[in-house]
Amino acid sequence: MSIVKNDLADNSLNDPHRLLRNMIDQVPDYLFVKDLDCRFIVANEAVARIHGFESPDDLTGKNDFDLHDASSAARFSQIERQVIRTGVAMIGMEECVVDAASGKERWLSTSKVPLRSANDTVVGLIGISRDISARKRDDFLRDEQTAILEMIVVNSPLHAVLDRLVRLMERQLVGVYGSILLLDDGGTHLKHGAAPALSQEYCGAIDGLPIGPGAGSCGTAAWLGESVIVADIASDPLWKNYRDLASRHGLKSCWSAPVLSHDGIVLGTFALYSARVRHPEPAEINLTQIATRIAAIAIERKHAEDKIRHMAYHDMLTGLPNRSLLTDRLTQAMLQTKRHNPWVSVLFVDLDNFKFVNDSLGHTAGDELLKTVARRMENCIQPTDAAVRMGGDEFVILLTDLPENTDAIAAAMHKIRAAILEPMIIRGREFHITCSIGIATYPQDGTDAETLIANADIAMYKAKEAGRDGFRFFTPELNIKAHERLALHDGIRRGIAQSEFHLLYQPQVELEFGRIFAVEALVRWNHPQLGLINPNEFIPLAEETGLIVPLGEWVLYEACKQNKRWQDAGFEPITMCVNVSARQFHDQNWTSRVMHALGETELDAKCLELELTESLVMRDVNEVIATMEELRKVGVSFAIDDFGTGYSNLSALKSLPVSRLKIDRSFLRNLVEDDDDKTITAAVISLAQKLNMKVIAEGVETHEQLTFLRENHCDEVQGHLFSEAVSSTEIGKLLQNQQSRSGLAPA
Repeated sequence: MSIVKNDLADNSLNDPHRLLRNMIDQVPDYLFVKDLDCRFIVANEAVARIHGFESPDDLTGKNDFDLHDASSAARFSQIERQVIRTGVAMIGMEECVVDAASGKERWLSTSKVPLRSANDTVVGLIGISRDISARKRDDFLRDEQTAILEMIVVNSPLHAVLDRLVRLMERQLVGVYGSILLLDDGGTHLKHGAAPALSQEYCGAIDGLPIGPGAGSCGTAAWLGESVIVADIASDPLWKNYRDLASRHGLKSCWSAPVLSHDGIVLGTFALYSARVRHPEPAEINLTQIATRIAAIAIERKHAEDKIRHMAYHDMLTGLPNRSLLTDRLTQAMLQTKRHNPWVSVLFVDLDNFKFVNDSLGHTAGDELLKTVARRMENCIQPTDAAVRMGGDEFVILLTDLPENTDAIAAAMHKIRAAILEPMIIRGREFHITCSIGIATYPQDGTDAETLIANADIAMYKAKEAGRDGFRFFTPELNIKAHERLALHDGIRRGIAQSEFHLLYQPQVELEFGRIFAVEALVRWNHPQLGLINPNEFIPLAEETGLIVPLGEWVLYEACKQNKRWQDAGFEPITMCVNVSARQFHDQNWTSRVMHALGETELDAKCLELELTESLVMRDVNEVIATMEELRKVGVSFAIDDFGTGYSNLSALKSLPVSRLKIDRSFLRNLVEDDDDKTITAAVISLAQKLNMKVIAEGVETHEQLTFLRENHCDEVQGHLFSEAVSSTEIGKLLQNQQSRSGLAPA
């Protein structure tokens, strides 16, 4: 026991005051006691160290104004005096202070409680603070990662996303400089992405750095597809050609990691530089991994956007610019013409007898021919010109900077014709394709892009009428025949704006019960001068010119609004069927247009059915299915219109999210007399029902047709036998009558 007592004596454990001092000095948290004037009475060594003192005794008698800047000191003092005055503790306040020893900011979680005497009088305060800097850094890292990912989602510019990412990494680490380089389209050079802390001179010097072995840390990492750590740039052979550059900018070490796509393709590099010769610490390696993952997401998103943008302005088959880009290029060319006074010409090119290739060898062979023609056209023109695919076998050549005569135009046109005429070997067969060309020139043949293209189109048709394999310059006389067509085109645009269009509705009836379960919205045009215009006249024109998109959007909105009116009037909900054109459906904003119409009219999506033509559905099955599924998820249903006329791929048909097939009226017209039509109609009904689809027959006009459809178990019918297309008021009467009796009987 004596030995123990001696040890206790040596360790001063028998001295309560020294024991207390040793205890508080060994606590890692910051402990202190202040008097009523907020001056330190007692503090442990942790408090002394953070304020830059060797001993806690050096703090005795000092207050916050002796230790902090005036603003921070005033804030701390106000809190402490409030605790002393009120006797109410302040618990868990987070505050930021500067560590006097290191100069770093530290975050503390501080509690301050009143110090009371034996008679419960407040005689000062006791404080304890815990360093929560690591937690705050983690919180900041998480919040910044979230913010950067949000920037990616809202399509912020890539350089802004990468710059913020690098700044985040630099803030998390000490004494390092971040850099992101992007691999170019050719996959051979690295270009500047973001490096906010590196000098512009250094960034400019490595912009365009070729990748490969021995190309520094970044060039080698991109070449190998794996991380490269160089602890000493001055002695590492990878930096042989760049060590002087690094030395001039005080860079001693560089650790680079490749930025990889989700499938392992190198997109660029993320690097950290240090002004000291050293290896990276584990925290730096971990943050590098985080940075490369986020950078990969941002870069892949940008690549996807670029691809989508390219798809929006280029033809998917040939890679040529499409109609949208042509309008922009032509407008720009005409503006340049006004300044420099050369001509601009549009050559509208249509391949002669292209259908023969498709019919004899199939669409794949036809596609190969179109791609070959596209390449030949591009090889015939100058870099300032453009070859454009309008669709099908129609192309446009834009010629710019021409002298004010037709010789240069004729020379270019003959060169193009000769190139197209060269033999093509497709599927082992030799083809000679000719073309018909229409030519319109700015400014004499049109002063805007749309007119110029239209006039070249008119001239091309005159070349075809003259026997094909020829060309025709546009003349004012050709425009006379197109005048009515152009007037209709302008009229459609004006008619939408001035409410000249209206909707009629034709009931669709369940055969079993005779109940109206849906109506089809049909657009009509009451022209102020020409009167009621047949839809067969203005719908194809609207399709061709693109006006079907705003017209179709108006139809969709009006139809949804009317269906909601019937429901609000107390009628049992029915389905509104709206026809969708190919141009509408493939418009990039189509899904949002449908959702907007439903939202604005407050119509339940389950009360809307969109009718797609068979040819539209089969054009690009995967793209169509994706769009349909997006709308089907919210309740919108789909029907295939005019079924039987588009040569459907039945294997594709079964994968479509379609509720109904609509038998084309052409099969019903001669149904009673034509055995082939009977066979086809019965087969369609059987096929659809095996695919769990309803079948509706349109154009039902006779009792004989109705009898055949009943006998073959057709589900639904539509046609004049039950009702022609009528106004919304008449539909209301039919629905009212239906609610008071069993259904709608044939007329």
